[in-house]
Amino acid sequence: MKDNKRILKSGVLVLSLLASGVMAAVPADQVARLGTSLTPTGAEKAGNADGSIPAWSGGLPTSAGQADAKGFLSDPFAGEQPLFTITAQNLDQYKDKLTPGQLAMFKRYPDTYKIPVYKTHRTAALPDELYSAIRTSAEKTEYVDGGNGLKNFDSRYYAFPIPQSGVEVVWNHTTRYRGGNIHRYMTRVQPQANGAFNMVHFEDEVSYPANLPDLDKAKADNVLFYFIQRVTGPARLAGNVLLVHETIDQVKEPRMAWLYNAGQRRVRRAPQVAYDGPATAADGLATSDNYDMFNGSPDRYDWKLVGKQELYIPYNSYKLDDPKLKYADIIKAGHIDQDLTRYELHRVWHVVATLKPGERHIYAKRDMYFDEDTWQLAEVDHYDGRGQLWRVGEGHAQQYYNHKVPGYTAETLYDLISGRYSVLGLKNEEKQSFVFGAQASAADYTPAALRQTGVR
Repeated sequence: MKDNKRILKSGVLVLSLLASGVMAAVPADQVARLGTSLTPTGAEKAGNADGSIPAWSGGLPTSAGQADAKGFLSDPFAGEQPLFTITAQNLDQYKDKLTPGQLAMFKRYPDTYKIPVYKTHRTAALPDELYSAIRTSAEKTEYVDGGNGLKNFDSRYYAFPIPQSGVEVVWNHTTRYRGGNIHRYMTRVQPQANGAFNMVHFEDEVSYPANLPDLDKAKADNVLFYFIQRVTGPARLAGNVLLVHETIDQVKEPRMAWLYNAGQRRVRRAPQVAYDGPATAADGLATSDNYDMFNGSPDRYDWKLVGKQELYIPYNSYKLDDPKLKYADIIKAGHIDQDLTRYELHRVWHVVATLKPGERHIYAKRDMYFDEDTWQLAEVDHYDGRGQLWRVGEGHAQQYYNHKVPGYTAETLYDLISGRYSVLGLKNEEKQSFVFGAQASAADYTPAALRQTGVR
């Protein structure tokens, strides 16, 4: 309640600054709360009133478990059993802590969909040096042009740890720490309504300007990160490569994307890799900005900050990431095997994105719920132009505790109308888990390099 009152009190200031197109950084007395009443990333440090959400006490240590030879983590909570399981039969007892999308999933799949709820663990932790960078963000970062860009964003992480508006919460998700340069093997799958499926396999690389020693930093001032995605299977798609230069202000400087088509052996600009352009290998079941639950420019929506609430969200999803599992164990008709999931009660920031008049997108509204400890999107409800709930997104999260990185185990996107769904990020059967802190060169992220490496 205190946070909601604080949001309301700041409303006049927010509106006056919006008139000038610039949002000021938060006052010094608010910045001083970071690391005291707030966690270093801006969440409430205290637990909730009845203790079902505990106080944050630093997150999981790097010694919380072991990594196997492929980098997969042991489950620090393997011995725990669900406190209870929500089903279509007992749904009314818990619906005040579920999203409309979750409720719709129970209605769509009353016999199979369930939510196993476990004890809450606030596992989020970052490397210590990032906490001072986050404080710098609070002290200096402003948004410009109604939230389309950032000013004085010297820290490059968590632009607004004490948010005063909906677009600031979105920027925290966009600018969150992901472990430095990343090299990862992962999959995408879109099962048929009967559960039959074929996997698409990717090899991804993500690198940040600060971690590319050969990069001309002056030319990358508006670049958030560089991204390469190679399709490695099945054979009919293998060899296709996507290159993205992800800009911060995408109105001032649109995202730059190139696609190497292995069949044509040509590199082409790919302006469709943005907004509601079709996601790679998603069979029309996801948009480009569904990747990472939401990505890209916020310019097509108005962002309303509703406030905080407590929800059952996917969390500490180590069981789902178990390398002993086969993809056939996870992928089922209608939805993934919910017995392999783990939900916990956490506080989330609720933000409503409404399409601006005159703008175009297949999603006219998005209800978005961001985990307060990580700023990751946990739940997103997508509505079509008729106002009908269409797709339900869930981010199954885990703390990669050996590197102090919050991240996703998998992202699910359920189409309530077609009965199909898309899952991005499963890696159980891949040759290794994520590699954090990978070495990379700026020369790797050029169209010329794309031509050289993109050979079937």
